[in-house]
Amino acid sequence: MASANASAASPALSRRRPTVAIVGRPNVGKSTLMNRILGRREAIVAEQAGITRDRKEMPASWQGREFTVVDTGGWLPHGTGDNALMDAKVSAQSEKSMIDADVVVVVVDSQAGITGDDEAVAGRLRGRAGPVLVAVNKVDDEAHESLIWEFVKLGLGDPFPVSALHGRGVGNLLDAAMAALPNEPDATLGRGAQQLESKAKPEAVSVFDAGAGSSSDSRILAVSIVGRPNAGKSTLFNRLIGDDRSVVHDQPGTTRDAIDTVVQTELGPMRFVDTAGMRRRARIDQAAEYYSLLRALAAVDRSDIALLVVDATVGVTHQDQRLAERIDAAGCPIVVLLNKWDLLDTEAREAIALDMDRRLHFLGEAAVLRVSALSGKGVNRLLPELRGVIAEYRRRIPTQAVNRVLREAQAAHPAPDGVRVLYATQGAADPPTFTLFANRTLPRTYLRYLERRFREAFELGSVPVKLRVRRRSGD
Repeated sequence: MASANASAASPALSRRRPTVAIVGRPNVGKSTLMNRILGRREAIVAEQAGITRDRKEMPASWQGREFTVVDTGGWLPHGTGDNALMDAKVSAQSEKSMIDADVVVVVVDSQAGITGDDEAVAGRLRGRAGPVLVAVNKVDDEAHESLIWEFVKLGLGDPFPVSALHGRGVGNLLDAAMAALPNEPDATLGRGAQQLESKAKPEAVSVFDAGAGSSSDSRILAVSIVGRPNAGKSTLFNRLIGDDRSVVHDQPGTTRDAIDTVVQTELGPMRFVDTAGMRRRARIDQAAEYYSLLRALAAVDRSDIALLVVDATVGVTHQDQRLAERIDAAGCPIVVLLNKWDLLDTEAREAIALDMDRRLHFLGEAAVLRVSALSGKGVNRLLPELRGVIAEYRRRIPTQAVNRVLREAQAAHPAPDGVRVLYATQGAADPPTFTLFANRTLPRTYLRYLERRFREAFELGSVPVKLRVRRRSGD
């Protein structure tokens, strides 16, 4: 089957793009279906039930029609035992998608037949005003197609036989979903646009919305939120975007995938990415958690800025140190957020200050904010810090100034063995990157010296500085 392709769009267009939500009880293949629609592995998939917990929204297209596909966690609001609260929160995310989406696709398992949870999901959806499609998954061949008619009893119309794993029947399902979507808005904002606008929901009110304006830079700045499990990343993410997009629970490892949302700020649109908690690989004993770690690291590599969330009640741990090193190696500026600061007494605050000096000294002049993501205290100081970091990150320095600092640095401390940098220029920004033209290979220690001089001279204390060395032709 020809898969739907992800498509990029501006934030304004993303708000108008119709949505198709994939819902159902746990372990019926919702994430597999989303990956099939997108044509790539975006959602984490494993045989274990309950892998997906947060709503994951991705832009997609089918037969030239753009839409947003929403993967949801398994709907199981009446869970029992230790996971009852978690199940209720995940189900609440799924129910929100059922209400908000233009089209809902409820996924069921052909091999299991109709379960009590399937009937409960169908009961919620029968009262829905918008269209609902039933996708009977795991119908891998024609011989099993007769199994789908049992699901007519759900009262949601004729079911569609699909195999999300192999792609069988997914095209027919998407054709029906596209036909059920509201009319596309045209350039003149005609009737179709008005119908779609009437369905639009108020945008989330975030801590950054006051005085928001548009940015002249068309590229959206990506800000990833990283840290150890249970440090408060998802609580901070929800606080920043003004919506409960991520499931928040005191069980470590709640977030499994990288969840992102674009927020309009006075600095322009910014994409905040909530990532899974990162632990040492030796402690990762589940395939799903391992892939969560890979997604989190990939999100860091794609980010412009990383917010390192540290649980202040625990202190700066060895794992926090390793995460900071990993982010720093990716060339990503770091803002450290000491979360749960309001829970500390004076002695504990002094102890964490020592931890910062001892374990995170290599971050130099990186900003450190003391916040409470739960109450919002101190979070309003994040935007001014990001403004300064962005300015440094995108800084362009004239070649004349670069060479002046280079001459002063070499005069104060010449390189050993006759090595000399003839001239230099800033080759790139995001982060500031300098190309040095030298007569020989520069020792690493001397490169670190020059990096420090550039950082001090041009006030680049909170962002990475990259130096590239080129040997002069003929030497």
